[in-house]
Amino acid sequence: MQEIVPSWVGATAKQMARAVRRGDTSATRVVADHLDHVAVADPALSAFRAVRAGEAIVEAEKVDEQEDLANLPLAGVPVAVKENIAVAGLPTWNGSAAARTPVAGSDHEIVRRLRGAGAVVLGVTRMPELGAWALTDDETAVTRNPWRTDRTPGGSSGGAAAAVAAGMVPIAHGNDGFGSVRIPAACCGLVGLKPGRGVVPAEIGADSWLGMFENGILATTVADAALGFSVLAGRRPDKLVEPPRLRVAVSLRSAVPGVRPDGPNRDAVAAAARLLAAAGHGAVTADPAYPPSLGPRGVATWLAGVAHDAQAARLDRRALQSRTRWHIALGEWAERRGFVREADRAAWRDRAVGFFTDHGVDLLLTPALAAAPPPALHWSRRSWLANMVSNIRYAPYAAPWNIAGLPGIVVPMGLRPDGLPLAVQLIGPPGSELLLLAVAGQFEMAAPWPRHAPGWPRVSTPTG
Repeated sequence: MQEIVPSWVGATAKQMARAVRRGDTSATRVVADHLDHVAVADPALSAFRAVRAGEAIVEAEKVDEQEDLANLPLAGVPVAVKENIAVAGLPTWNGSAAARTPVAGSDHEIVRRLRGAGAVVLGVTRMPELGAWALTDDETAVTRNPWRTDRTPGGSSGGAAAAVAAGMVPIAHGNDGFGSVRIPAACCGLVGLKPGRGVVPAEIGADSWLGMFENGILATTVADAALGFSVLAGRRPDKLVEPPRLRVAVSLRSAVPGVRPDGPNRDAVAAAARLLAAAGHGAVTADPAYPPSLGPRGVATWLAGVAHDAQAARLDRRALQSRTRWHIALGEWAERRGFVREADRAAWRDRAVGFFTDHGVDLLLTPALAAAPPPALHWSRRSWLANMVSNIRYAPYAAPWNIAGLPGIVVPMGLRPDGLPLAVQLIGPPGSELLLLAVAGQFEMAAPWPRHAPGWPRVSTPTG
């Protein structure tokens, strides 16, 4: 009679690493379980661009061969890396074959830190071309949301979010230049952390979209998000402590005139405000003073950041998607016209930081999204304008904080009537990443969320 050996798919990163360090299981076993699950799950979701099956097993075996695992906080944990970050031995796809760069000879610093912590890179996850959109698809596939496969998982870290929400990996690397970690986290019911500027190495593309891009983490629990953040930041794992009594500003206003949150997203913010009050915090209504120029100049910087990446990589623009070509051309035009200026970004950063002192608040609570995630379609075949309208209408709340370089976190907060996740966003002043995680942990304790989309992970129990 064969012994039934439970799968590690669905466990948290902390549980997996603890078990590997204790010798209760092996990194090889954990990684093999997840590779089996990816083979079953990914054909329905198209979360991965490439899976490193053989290489991942070899790396897991090397983890198992180490004599001392005590200092490996991610010992044997399978992780995914977004496809715009160099992973040795793979091309850097950047969202499409037309934007792909040659096989990388070495790892990006983020990948080096993950591997140094004992993590095993299972593969690289899909994103839209050059990371320009909050919708993930290309000419080969449409990446789908595990909660409802007719909906997008968001973008640009859409593949990463889909992989985590379906249990294909417990945590995933993402990066966030205009909301690209927080938007997919909100779409897929995950915790998504964007660190503040300079806390985690960026070095994304030509110039990290003029300093707006940050590497971050997607996870199903606050504890896993904190663990992943500590590794990316090059720190020893931080123990989250109960925060002191805080004063939190609550705002429904977006920086885009005329774009307001729908009923479910307003309800999510109200529910979060009640949880804050129940935890002993104070909540006050206060809107950031978004300057009228912030939207147009922010968009101009977004356009220019994509243009810089295309220029630095010397891409054949004729092979790029039509929406990307327009994005690049408009970015170059905006820069020539003087609409992309560091002085404007610095002024908004000063005003954003001043918001906390001016209003005597510690954090800002906003909706994560304004509307439900759009349909999962070949958006890459649609016009630039159609993509822009869709992005702005459903996800206007993240971008201002990239321009300001402030840390932000998205936390699940119930479900929409259609069953899709709801979420809220918390923004803090510089250096407040651990405070954001601690408050998110209070939300998690008071109102736990489903760690995976219904019906996932889909995996047969392996046998010994």
